[in-house]
Order: sequence, then structure tokens, then C-alpha cells
Amino acid sequence: MHSKFMENEFIKQIPILIGLGMFSLLTSISGSSTNLALPKISEDLKITNGQSTWIIQIGLIVSAITFVLFGRLGDSISKTFIFTNGGIIFLVGSLITGMALDFPIIMLGRAIQSLGVAMIMANSLGIVSQYFSNETRGEALAIISMFISIGAISGPALGGIILSFTSWRWIYLFNIPLGIIIIFFSRKQLAVPKVPLKTLSNEIKSINWFGELTFAVGLTLFFLSGVYFQKGLNFFVVGLTFLIIGTVIAFAAFFQDRKFHDSLISNELVKNADYLLSISILLVVMLVNSMSNILLPFYLQSYGGISPFVSGLLLMVQSLTMLIISPISGYISDHWNRYDLTIIGLLVLLISQVGYVMYPRNINLLIVSIPIIVNGIRLGLFLSPNNAIIMGVVDESLSGVAGSLTSFARTLGVTIGISFSSILLFVQLPHVQRITPALGQKFMNAFVSVFVVATVISAVVLVAVIFRRIQNKNAI
Repeated sequence: MHSKFMENEFIKQIPILIGLGMFSLLTSISGSSTNLALPKISEDLKITNGQSTWIIQIGLIVSAITFVLFGRLGDSISKTFIFTNGGIIFLVGSLITGMALDFPIIMLGRAIQSLGVAMIMANSLGIVSQYFSNETRGEALAIISMFISIGAISGPALGGIILSFTSWRWIYLFNIPLGIIIIFFSRKQLAVPKVPLKTLSNEIKSINWFGELTFAVGLTLFFLSGVYFQKGLNFFVVGLTFLIIGTVIAFAAFFQDRKFHDSLISNELVKNADYLLSISILLVVMLVNSMSNILLPFYLQSYGGISPFVSGLLLMVQSLTMLIISPISGYISDHWNRYDLTIIGLLVLLISQVGYVMYPRNINLLIVSIPIIVNGIRLGLFLSPNNAIIMGVVDESLSGVAGSLTSFARTLGVTIGISFSSILLFVQLPHVQRITPALGQKFMNAFVSVFVVATVISAVVLVAVIFRRIQNKNAI
């Protein structure tokens, strides 16, 4: 009887999930298609390819800096208010980006767009916690993951179609009519309160702005280190300097916030060992995942000579697999122990990394595709139950900050993974400016070494999660 009641309640909330999912879909499409548009943007705005990569970097930096801020505002004002207004800001940024005539304007547009993305992502998990009980939360989070997977799959394809028939600008302008429809739909489904201007002003004034700005400086330097690391060994010292200074400043901002009378991150979260371990594991898992995402194109295209089209199709298999597995995983996580499911997911992660280590020197598409599929299974198995654990071990009043820190951990993990894998690869290939088939076994040795490290990291995380399970046998 209880199960039937929960099922009926879940069905009633499906329109809310659609609203949350459609925004996740739109932001995912925009992000995944931007990479494809960079060459055309460079040509149209007469900027270098190096400059164009900042169109991506500015988005990562702005979102990462403001995740926790908007999560905190969601908890103190209203998650649905911040979420839906984030959609509006995302559309304003899309319009500016799509209409930009020069590099500074497109950077401004992308920064505004990324503010909107941060407002959306920082509160989406908190809204799920607000509307869905612990018994149905895993399935709800899995459905949102499905929307993100669809965006990751369709983004490059949609971007390719747009670039083939019209201007790159429509990649951003396309967001506006769709976004307006989604905003109206979401506002109808979500309880969005009218927040008085005075209340909003008071909340903004109460924020620890010194700590937030200090954190912004530290995180910007941290992100910049990755840019220099990817330029090769000649810029290694500069990258390392930025990394150390950025990390020190970011940690200083964290400790300064701890002493502030109304800190952005609640002491309750800082002292919650289960929560901290779960987001730390998420960070490391996304780090390992991004290592394969950045290195596989080098192996397939630069070393193996496979066309970008075929390479893209192969990498798309991961998102397709995740799309299939996520709803199954979400359903199971609501009816089985979530901690056990994350252990299985991490075991599959370990297997996929071993598969990458065993990649052959002469490319065989069947052998290449197996670890990619296994990694997609891992993403589907791990993410939904882990997110459900994260949101299940915190009080609902803190779900905004808890969800925003989860989004921050994902972004930080991806960023570290890109830099870390690039350093590990190119430090073994001194004086190599471009990877070609002529490198032969030298490249393969470096490639395999990176995934040996990824395998070790995966094994350590798996052991940590198994230890947590032993310590917490009665966890739900």
C-alpha cells in the first residue's frame, strides 16, 4: 500500500521533473555544441584558436565561482525563485553571445550565460529534494541525468547541423524560443514565490563578499594553471605557480568563510562526514572520467588517424549507454541499498580503466568500444545513487548549498582531470608539439601510463567506499 502511494505521488510530480530536466537539457546542449563552434567563431570574429578556448574557460570559471553562492541564496530565499530566474539570465546571456560582434562581447555573453547555468545547476538537486521523498529521489535524479545525457548526445549533432546550414550564432539564439517555453512551463509547475526587493537586497548584503571575491581570485588562478599546463613543458613552471597560489588563496577563502557570522557553507555540512566523502568521491570519479574524455581523441584521431566523425560516434556510445542505464539505476537505487550500488558502479569504473590500459597499438574498433561502453554503464550506475545519498544525508534546509557543492565538485573534478591527464601525457613526450602516428610505441607507452594512474585512483576510491559501507551497514 505504501509503495503504491509513493508511486502515485511520483507520477503527480512528473511535470516538475520535466521542467527541471528540460533546463538541464538546454544547458547541456548549449555547452556540448559550443566546442564544435569554436573554429567558426575564431574565423568570424578574427581571433586565434587559443583565444577561442577562453569562450569555454570563462563559462567553467564563472559557474564554479558562483555555484555555492546561488545554492546559499536558494536556501535563504527560494530554490525555485533562483532556478527560474537563472533560466532568464541564461537566455539573456545566450542572446548577447549570439549577437556578439567582437571577442569582449562574446566573453560578456558567455559569462552572463554561465551565471544562469550556475543558478540552475546549484538549485536543481535541492528542488528534487524539496519535491521528492527519499524513497523516490533516486529515480527522480536518474531522469534528470537522462536529460543531461540526451543533451550531451544531441548537442554536437545539433551543432553540426546548425554549422552546416547557417551561422554559429544560431547555436545560442536557438536557446531563446525554447527557453521561453520552458520558463513558462516551469513557473507553472514549480511554486515560485514573489520575493520582495527589500528581502532580496538584505540577503545579498548579508553575503560574505570578501570571502566570495577571494575565492573567485583563487579559483580563477587555479583554472588558469590548467590552461598553461596544456601548453606543454615550456609553461610548466607558470602553470605550477598559478596552481599553488590559486589553491592557497581558495583555501584561505574557505577558512575566512568559516569565521564569518553567516558563512556560505554551513558548519553542519562541513562536519557531515558522509556528505563530504560522497562529494569527494564524485569529484574523483569525474576527474577519472575526464581523463579518458581528453585522451581518447588523441588516441583515435591524432595517433590512429580515425576521422573526427567516427571518433565522435565512438565517444557518443558512452552517453548513449548512460542514457539507457540511468533510469534502471535510479529505480534500483530507490528499492535497494544505494551504498551497494555505488560500490558496483566504482567496480565497473575500475574495469573500464583496466580496459583503457589494454588498448592495442593497432586500433581495433571493437576492442576500443568495449571500455567506452563499460564506462557509460559505470556513469549510469554510480551518479544517480551517489547524488541520492548526497541529498539524503543533509537537512532539507541545506539542500541548496549541498546541491551546489555537488555541482561544484563535478566541475572541479572535470577541470583537474583535464589538466592532470594532459600533464601526465605530455611530460612523457618532451619536445612533442603534435601527436602523430609516427610516434608509435612512444605514444602508446605514455597513453597507457596515464590510465595506469587512473586505474590506481579508481582502486583507491573503491576501497574508500567499501570501507564506508562496512562502517555504515545499516545505511539506507
